[in-house]
Amino acid sequence: MSTSIQAIRGMNDLLPSQSPLWHYLEERFARIVAAYGYSEIRTPVLEETRLFKRAVGEVTDIVEKEMYTFDDRNGESLTLRPELTAGTVRAGIEHGLLYNQTQKLWYFGQAFRYERPQKGRYRQFHQFGVEVFGYDGPDIEAEILLMVWRLWKELGIADRIRLEINSIGSNAARAVYRELLVAYFSQFPEQLDEDSKRRLHANPLRILDSKNPEMQALIEGAPKLIDHLDEESRVHFEALKAHLRAAGLDFVVNPRLVRGLDYYNRTVFEWTTEALGAQGTVCAGGRYDGLVEQLGGKPTPGVGFGMGAERVVALLEQIDLSGKLPGGADVYVVAAGERAEGHALVLAESLRDALPALRLLSNLGGGNFKKQMKRADASGARLALVLGEDELATGRIAIKFLREERAQETVALTELSVRLRELLV
Repeated sequence: MSTSIQAIRGMNDLLPSQSPLWHYLEERFARIVAAYGYSEIRTPVLEETRLFKRAVGEVTDIVEKEMYTFDDRNGESLTLRPELTAGTVRAGIEHGLLYNQTQKLWYFGQAFRYERPQKGRYRQFHQFGVEVFGYDGPDIEAEILLMVWRLWKELGIADRIRLEINSIGSNAARAVYRELLVAYFSQFPEQLDEDSKRRLHANPLRILDSKNPEMQALIEGAPKLIDHLDEESRVHFEALKAHLRAAGLDFVVNPRLVRGLDYYNRTVFEWTTEALGAQGTVCAGGRYDGLVEQLGGKPTPGVGFGMGAERVVALLEQIDLSGKLPGGADVYVVAAGERAEGHALVLAESLRDALPALRLLSNLGGGNFKKQMKRADASGARLALVLGEDELATGRIAIKFLREERAQETVALTELSVRLRELLV
C-alpha cells in the first residue's frame, strides 16, 4: 500500500480557515500603498541565476547556501527567486521604466530559500514589498517608513513592533571601514566561527550580521561603521532622523545593523518584534543606489523594503480581530420542498444581480427544514431566507435573523433586494 504524498518540508498549504486573515492583510497593504501613489508590478518566480549572484552578492548566505538553483533542458542555470528586489530592478531596466524617471512600485509574491524550517521561517514564503526609483533624498525613506508605520497602526500591531535604523555609508566609506574590520577580526582567529573565517576577507561586514551567540561579544567590540561615515552619508542620515522625529515615529539607531545583501548603501532599516521568538524581523530594507547600474542599467537611485507576510500574519493571530475579517455569508437561502429548490436557485441569482457585494449561500444537497437551518447557522450568515410552498403561493419570503434576538419578517419577493440592502448596511 503506497504512502500518501505530503507537502514538501517548509512549503505550507494555506487552508480555507486561514485565508480570511491573509485577505485582511493583503487588502490593507494594497489600499495603503495605493494611497501613497504606488503601482503594482508582478515578476516571474524563475530568473537567471546570475541575476541574484550579481545583485545579492556571491559571498552571502542566500547565494552560497539557500537558493533553489537548477539547469533547465537547455543547460541554462535558473533560480527560484529568493527575494523580489532583483527581479523588479531587472524588469524595470528591461522595460525602460527607470532611466530619467521616478517609479513607485509594490508587489506581493512567493519567494524560496533552502533554510531549516521553523515558525516564521519557511522554504516557500510570501513577501510584500515596495521599490522606489529616481529619488535620492532622505524624504522618500522617511515616507516609506511612515507608510509602513501607518500599516502597523491600521492592523492594530504598532505596539508590538519597533523600528531600527542605521547608515552603512557610501561604497568608498565602507571600503575604508572594511579594512578596519579585517584588521580587528584578524586579531582573534580562534574566536571566529567557520562562516566568519570564510567571510573575513571576502565580505567582513557580514560577520556583524552573525546570529552565533558565541560571536556576539567579539562583534560588540568591533569598530562601528556609523563612526566612520562619509560626510554626505552623515548629513543624509541626520536628515532622515529629523524627518522621523518631526512625524512622531520612534526609532532606535542600531550601529550593528548592516543587512545581509550586498546591494545596500547608506540607509538600512528593520522593523523587529519580540512577540515571535527567534524570527523577530518583520520588515526590512534600505537604499541601494548602485544596484540598477550593477544590473546593466543607467545610474539610478533606489530604495525599498521586503515584508514577511507569514510573520505579519503570526502577529495578527495574537490580537482580537472579531468582526474585521472577511469571509462567511450574509444570507443563506433555505428551500423547503422540491418545487422551492428550483425557485431558490433562480432567486439567489437574481439577488446576486441586484446586490453584487452580497455574500449569499444557497442550500445544496437537499435536507429537511431542520437540517437546512443548522447549515444556515453554521455558515455564519446573519440572515436566512426561507422559501417554501406557502411562500411561492403568496409571492412572499420569510427572513429569519440568525445573530439577533428579533422576530422573523416576511416580505414580498419583489421587494426582497431592497429590504436586504437595508438590513445588511
